[in-house]
Amino acid sequence: MRILIPLLALTGLALPLSAQERGLVDASEPSDISVTIYRDPDRRTDQEMNRDNPRGFAMISETRTVTLPAGASTIRFEGVAEGMVGVSAIVTGLPGGTIEKNRNAELLSPAALVNGALGNRVTITRMNPATGTEESEQAIVRTQANGGLVLQTSQGFEAVRCSGLPESMSFSHIPAGLSAKPVFSVDTISPEGGTYEVTLTYLSWGFDWQANYVATMRGGVSDGEGEFPLHLLSWLTLVNDNGQSFDDARLQIIAGRLNVDSDFQRLSDPPRAAPLRLTCYPFGSTAAGSPVPNYNVPPPPPPPPPPAPMMSAGDDRIIVTASRVRREVYESASPVAVITAEEEDLGDLKLFRVPDRVDVSANGMKQVAFINEEDVEARYLYQAACDAYEWIGDIDTPVAAHMLLVTKNEERKGLGIALPQGALTLFEPSGRGPMLAATTELRDYARGQDVELELGQSAQVFARCARTEDERFDDESRKWTNMRVELTNANPHPVKLRLQLGWGGEWDVRFPRKRVEVKNGWQVVELEIPANSTGEYRWRIRSATRN
Repeated sequence: MRILIPLLALTGLALPLSAQERGLVDASEPSDISVTIYRDPDRRTDQEMNRDNPRGFAMISETRTVTLPAGASTIRFEGVAEGMVGVSAIVTGLPGGTIEKNRNAELLSPAALVNGALGNRVTITRMNPATGTEESEQAIVRTQANGGLVLQTSQGFEAVRCSGLPESMSFSHIPAGLSAKPVFSVDTISPEGGTYEVTLTYLSWGFDWQANYVATMRGGVSDGEGEFPLHLLSWLTLVNDNGQSFDDARLQIIAGRLNVDSDFQRLSDPPRAAPLRLTCYPFGSTAAGSPVPNYNVPPPPPPPPPPAPMMSAGDDRIIVTASRVRREVYESASPVAVITAEEEDLGDLKLFRVPDRVDVSANGMKQVAFINEEDVEARYLYQAACDAYEWIGDIDTPVAAHMLLVTKNEERKGLGIALPQGALTLFEPSGRGPMLAATTELRDYARGQDVELELGQSAQVFARCARTEDERFDDESRKWTNMRVELTNANPHPVKLRLQLGWGGEWDVRFPRKRVEVKNGWQVVELEIPANSTGEYRWRIRSATRN
């Protein structure tokens, strides 16, 4: 026996880690949270984000404190995002590292309570039909919550909520492993034990963001002649579709198109909170049949309209709002407090770091103003294209020119910051205040790029352009073809127009007294059209791909 006892002790030490008893440790609430939101990589420039079903994702980093016993233990991180991609989770700061990680698949719910109490005692309370008072007694759960629930009471076996009387159940404790919040757990081992600060980092599905721009022309610049200053304000709209909030978080936004091959929505597999559905009686019967709703009953009449608001004699305006707002209160409102995001390079992407901490609320949307530039220099530019395959005699009606809002993304123009894609709304001043002029889409613009936003077709500038020879055009010939354009400007001020002459590399162009440049793949010249006038320009063109 003196030999047997040491051998048994050594055998115990050789047991695998899974066979040893693990201590269960709950990590503290996060002391620091960082949320980095990535835009939906499949969303087009002209497509708004889906607020009801966001398809972007976020990288969440939580700093927590754990107190570990010596030996093996399981650490539970309660309150992680329900869209967590478990395979992406990394835990740093543990002395023994991570041996195994798990994602709890079930949340605390009525059905989970019943299933966890199978074979155990609960308290059932129901009304006594004779006395009208509530009576409670102990019962044992004998079935799972998969369509019906059977309890064993002093009276025998009974189906719950099948008597037609009010009934309720209460549980003395929550079954082990159930939590009202999503839980992520890791197995680790600590040789000595102690208190450690650890960081849990993971990807989560169900986030998205987009930028919205509001550009307001400064007063007295609506004649469109030359450059004019713009006030540019930009908002970041964030969406969190998860049921968890991330309060007082450090917020980062990633702009640009990221290549994503993984299906984060499928990998996230949110935990379930199963309801308790109890079925006792069938609906209808084979003899009487199921009741059929009467669809011939007319709908109830609509409610009467609300009375019209009264108008005081001294009020010279009508305000269509829920309440009346005095003009002086509106004009003295405080300006928007703008948080200027700090821009950083992240490979070919751009990272915007919001300096102030923000609350990313559960199932919510948040807006953060991050660009506020008072004097952005911009100008209007009109654009028209010519087609060498068209004959001027076949064009009866001039074509409206396209109107562009043009600037350059550099500091001397009042910008010099990367502009994420989003929607832009342009307002022009008028005698009655700012008026909506146009809405357009903005792609991603890096610093130093020319920014050109199409505002739609002009109602004042037109072009009629084609070749002048009435013969079949041969694009393989060395012969020069004469082109002509008629440009009309009905504005009371001169305008600049960019004329697209043909694709670069496909055409040789000779335009008298004008330098031909290449812009966005087109060979172009920029012309000035005087106010209230029609001008004509001629040039020659031939194919550059001829034999």
